[in-house]
Amino acid sequence: MKLASILTAGALAIATASPSYAAEVNWKMTAAIGEGSFLYQNFMERFAKNVGMITQDRVHIQPFGAGVLAPAFKAYEAVQDGIVEAGHSTPSYLVNQDPTNAIFASFPGGMSAEATLHWVYEGGGEKLLQDFRSAEMGLHSLVVGIGTSEIMAHSNVKIETVADLKGVKYRTSGAFAEVLKDNFEGVPTVVPGNEIYTLLQRKGVDAIEWSTPGANITEGFHEVAPYLIMPGVQQPSFLWEVFVKQETWDALPEDLQSLITAAAKLSTYESYTRFGDSDIKAMEEFRNSKVELIQMDRAESEKIREAGRDWARAQAVAQSENRNTRMQDVLDSYLAYQSGWAKNSGYLVRDTAE
Repeated sequence: MKLASILTAGALAIATASPSYAAEVNWKMTAAIGEGSFLYQNFMERFAKNVGMITQDRVHIQPFGAGVLAPAFKAYEAVQDGIVEAGHSTPSYLVNQDPTNAIFASFPGGMSAEATLHWVYEGGGEKLLQDFRSAEMGLHSLVVGIGTSEIMAHSNVKIETVADLKGVKYRTSGAFAEVLKDNFEGVPTVVPGNEIYTLLQRKGVDAIEWSTPGANITEGFHEVAPYLIMPGVQQPSFLWEVFVKQETWDALPEDLQSLITAAAKLSTYESYTRFGDSDIKAMEEFRNSKVELIQMDRAESEKIREAGRDWARAQAVAQSENRNTRMQDVLDSYLAYQSGWAKNSGYLVRDTAE
């Protein structure tokens, strides 16, 4: 509550220093997710609402779900091509184009949501993302959501060890798709979020990963797959961003840039606490449902985490050998922050059932 109050009060103080205007800026914003979904409401609609509130309606953003203005996986291209002013997606969908995106999206062996939140805003993570987007894609990025740990899988087959991943047809994306295939002989497939339920129900895949407990329960995956696999080591956290052309951002007056940035940060905080609260309630519902909860042994899940870190290091080396050191620079920042957090966070109290 304290951070939200500070952000809102500070932004409103700036806004009220100027008279109220009709919308000076109108953006249409395309999404990588379907309208009405938990992620759409918690990230996209929240950000659009906060921008309107903090700018006193000087900036109006109209969100559209995946497939309305652009396909789910084409949000970045739609903004680059000038089809739409703004987009909302996750770096996870760009990992195949440039593995540097996996560090921002999170990967097996990556930081917890708590540590990620601090790295992004205090450890330079957001600035690294903005520099990356501007240099490589001509876009300006704003972090608008950092999520809690995901469910590893809703599955039609039991997955208790890494050996159980062999041959499993698994809907996933990002770094885990590569780790799954190369290290554990799984069979990754990528489909948009609005197609996952039907695919799982019809056993077109053996297992799927999508999001957090709070988000997944609204999709009903547990109703069509008998097993829920934990912990979510394949995606310990995740990041979603809003992006516009760099020239579009640069054309905004400085006060609007500051206000929109404040709205993005407020959206990240509000969505983070919404995720955590929804996740705890969802897990209670899962426990009272017919789905079987399977907790992988720590030694087994650690094999996935180490494979993920090895993948990230290997990708960074390969990029450096091609005279592109950006991924190595970002990974060094990320792993250093993770190491410092792990080494020095023992003072924190953790609420567990044990």
